[in-house]
Amino acid sequence: MTAGLYHDTPATARVLAEEIGRLKAARGAVILAHNYQYGEIQDVADYVGDSLGMAQFAARSAAPVLLVCGVHFMAETSAILSPEKLVLIPDLEAGCSLAAAIDADQLRAWKADHPGAVVVSYVNTTADVKAESDYCCTSGNAERVIRAIPEDQEILFLPDMFLGSYLRQTTGRKMEIWAGECHVHAAINPAMVERQRAALPDAELLIHPECGCVSSAMHYLAAGSIRAEGTHILSTEGMIRHAAQSTSRQFVIATEIGVLHRMRKANPEKEFLPIDESISCRYMKMITLEKVRDSLRDLAHPVVVDPALADRARTAIERMISL
Repeated sequence: MTAGLYHDTPATARVLAEEIGRLKAARGAVILAHNYQYGEIQDVADYVGDSLGMAQFAARSAAPVLLVCGVHFMAETSAILSPEKLVLIPDLEAGCSLAAAIDADQLRAWKADHPGAVVVSYVNTTADVKAESDYCCTSGNAERVIRAIPEDQEILFLPDMFLGSYLRQTTGRKMEIWAGECHVHAAINPAMVERQRAALPDAELLIHPECGCVSSAMHYLAAGSIRAEGTHILSTEGMIRHAAQSTSRQFVIATEIGVLHRMRKANPEKEFLPIDESISCRYMKMITLEKVRDSLRDLAHPVVVDPALADRARTAIERMISL
């Protein structure tokens, strides 16, 4: 069993899950969980997915209470799209190193240096940054967003330099890229890829485009240093779809280890291995079943976005969802 996929013992998780189920019914709440959450968190959720899927589910849901098991910007996004609902997060300290890489003042200064440029912000950003953006995107629809922008328009892409580099290579578009990174994905390096490729030559290798190894991996693929067959650069949702459809029986996953729980649950006959056991987000893992229970019981840690700010941020988010 991969270390870091679970927080509680099965017995403790079962008791807490039953209590959460009762509280959820009493509150009329739904639970949204990101793919990187602990396995037992995913198991009590009404929806498990990536940032885009969570945002879409939140917008569609008729539930009066949304409990977001993810990091703070995800709860903000739900609050922006569903201002009439009570949006809770189990731990207000569950932040994001990538979202912290740029603030609204820095973005305004960057825009001033590039008048007329189109600003594309990865969804891992604060509401203030989204309000200064023209488009939001996720790793799943980022390429579609870039290709939807007229070719003569200058693009400012933020804050993930690895995803930005990947998009610049795949689309051929001229882009200015902010030098931000996710502390988890940045730790995935070419040496990890080479080690696992050598140890498991028949396994498929699924790499997230946020990863620090992506640019190197694309270079290795072009040079033939890494076997192209069986190597795929995919969003988390793309990984999950590919794993379900592939005839391969073994996969090495180069992203945060939480996604292995969903993959194994959906494909029990296949083997899923992390690129490295250390690839775990300390912020995602701040959410526990006990905190979920307490948040539902006490309606604790509401996330509210100023209406004027939310109106400005909503435009960029809705463009993301429409694509």
